[in-house]
Amino acid sequence: MQLSDMTIFTEPQQGATYDDLLAVAQRAEKLGFGAFFRSDHYLAMGDGDGTPGSTDAWITLGALARETSTIRLGTLVTSATFRLPGPLAISVAQVDQMSNGRVEFGLGAGWFTEEHEAYAIPFPDLGERFDRLEEQLELITGMWSTPVGDTFDHAGPHYPITNSPALPKPVQSPVPIVIGGGGPKRTPALAARYASEFNTPFVSLDFFGEQTARVRAACSAIDRDPASLTYSAALVVCVGLDEAEFVERAAAIGREPDELRETGIAGTPDEAREAVERWRAAGAERLHLQVLDLADLDHLDLIAATLA
Repeated sequence: MQLSDMTIFTEPQQGATYDDLLAVAQRAEKLGFGAFFRSDHYLAMGDGDGTPGSTDAWITLGALARETSTIRLGTLVTSATFRLPGPLAISVAQVDQMSNGRVEFGLGAGWFTEEHEAYAIPFPDLGERFDRLEEQLELITGMWSTPVGDTFDHAGPHYPITNSPALPKPVQSPVPIVIGGGGPKRTPALAARYASEFNTPFVSLDFFGEQTARVRAACSAIDRDPASLTYSAALVVCVGLDEAEFVERAAAIGREPDELRETGIAGTPDEAREAVERWRAAGAERLHLQVLDLADLDHLDLIAATLA
């Protein structure tokens, strides 16, 4: 697996400015990582207070599109509860234009109740959230694929559209769509229908194998070649040049060294390479490496030197 098959994945709701994200994205691009992704959240999780406050995912990516040149840019994942599908289709298409075709569009149903309550965002029950996610995927892909000069209509039920010009168009056709999660039925079915990449976030190797098997079966059920999807995993990354440096970095992100070794790409360089190889052997074709200390740019340098 090459650096171009790896993403630097950030969680700025835990406390990061745009300048912090810019520094990480530009360093990741310089080092040769394939993509810079960020979460789409508005509230810190766990013990952090999120100071100075979360940045908006698509505003951030639009700015990064103009301040980078080669690295791909995406979300893992945009919440379908946050934005109406028509304006979201416009935002993603615009950022794709601004980046000259470097966007990857992760979309999910949304799950974090407290951030919806904190920012007056409606949060329907799980079944309705999946219904809305499915409808958003249908609408957004339908709008992007509508020929210029034609119009797009949709009857609903949640998002009726009448006589839309379905503009603007993204540069890419199609825009890569990332769908992920652990649901046993609806998630694999949506991935088979709409995704170019299926992602499992922070799960065990065994569960990765089980869930990707479900996605492959869902593809076969609709006569789609399962190999036409990319299968990826999101994993925390924490590497030290030696044991002492690894323990220091683990403490800086509030994690236990043993837990990181069990659940992520972690430890000394040899251990990190061995972890990557285990995931590659299990069928992971891409890794989204969750970097939690965005001020530690030396860590990115070491990750790149270790995994290149």
